Amino acid sequence: MFTRSLRHAGAMTVAIALVTAAAAPPATAADPLDIPVIMPLTGGGAFLGTSELQSLQIIEKLVNKQGGIKGRPIHFAVQDDQSNPQVAVQLTNGAVAKKPPVILGSSVVAMCNAMAAIVRATGPVQFCFSPGIHPVANSYTFSSSVSTDDLATASLRYFHGKRWNRVAIITSTDASGQDAERAFVEAAHRSENAGLSLIIQEHFNPTDVTVSAQIARIQSTHPDAIIAWSTGTPFGTLLRGISDAGIDIPVLGGNGNLTYPQLAQYKNFTPKQMYFPSPRFFAREQVRPGPIRSAQDLFFSSFGAIGVKPDVAHSFSWDPALIVVDALRHVGPDATPDAVRAYLEGLHGWAGINGLYDFRDGSQRGLAENTAIVIHWNGSNATFEGVSKPGGAPLK
Repeated sequence: MFTRSLRHAGAMTVAIALVTAAAAPPATAADPLDIPVIMPLTGGGAFLGTSELQSLQIIEKLVNKQGGIKGRPIHFAVQDDQSNPQVAVQLTNGAVAKKPPVILGSSVVAMCNAMAAIVRATGPVQFCFSPGIHPVANSYTFSSSVSTDDLATASLRYFHGKRWNRVAIITSTDASGQDAERAFVEAAHRSENAGLSLIIQEHFNPTDVTVSAQIARIQSTHPDAIIAWSTGTPFGTLLRGISDAGIDIPVLGGNGNLTYPQLAQYKNFTPKQMYFPSPRFFAREQVRPGPIRSAQDLFFSSFGAIGVKPDVAHSFSWDPALIVVDALRHVGPDATPDAVRAYLEGLHGWAGINGLYDFRDGSQRGLAENTAIVIHWNGSNATFEGVSKPGGAPLK
């Protein structure tokens, strides 16, 4: 049954537990357990929030078919932060006043950081869906997916392995862009990347409608590859600028853009050599049968049942929501934030769609650089292909 401990058993996964749901006792008529969720359903981050909401809706149904948590059906009580940090703060204060043990969200760095400031001293536990934040060890904030630091490390390991050593980088001036630039600068200085250098660092405002001047400066340095890091519409501005300049070299984009509808919009000006750092689920064909593959199979089959092809936005909320459910099933729905945090910080051997989680390192996310890969986007047939081993070393 799903309520058996997954804490120390890598062979026992959420996927296996959920597919045995038919054997679980039905949910009782007990009061629903509301789990507060604050996420962007409107505004610039809505392309993330709406997909993440789909994951939560699927998980809610799966968990409740098993009897919920201690006989109580769960309900993800979602509120729209409108992609605005100030709204996220207001909603978080309202949620905290009800004294829940845990809050999920938001989906973007700025909102997550604003929420983290509120829960910093006494909780509740916050599980942010953005991989771009870096929680303090032993804090009440946890982060989803693979960190920007590990994505940058894997990306430059791939570049170095392909001998693309003269690298240009252009990032947006918002919090996500600044975090990415810092991560790539630090990764470039690792000893394993001797001979690789960031030959030019350019910046642009997310509201800019053109980056032609920055791209011209980049082009004049004759790079082997370009890191073009932003998310959403600003990323489209970058791709259009690269295309208009006639540049035909490898381009690496930010992982927040790994959504099929968005990339479809950029089809006419996406580089042929388009790469992204990615969590492992995008290269399911590389994962051997076992607990991780079982978790991935459940993820894809659940979305296939509703006619949706899942992408990175769906993944950002999938594992965190299931991890929180697992925690509440162990410590109880009325547990204190401290009890939930203690459980999560000791959790290891938990199999999710991106690998085996181990929170004991203090990262507050459970995934390390060996869970990051590099993938290639084939715009002609709208598919991703894994081109690196876990950690970023080229497959060939």
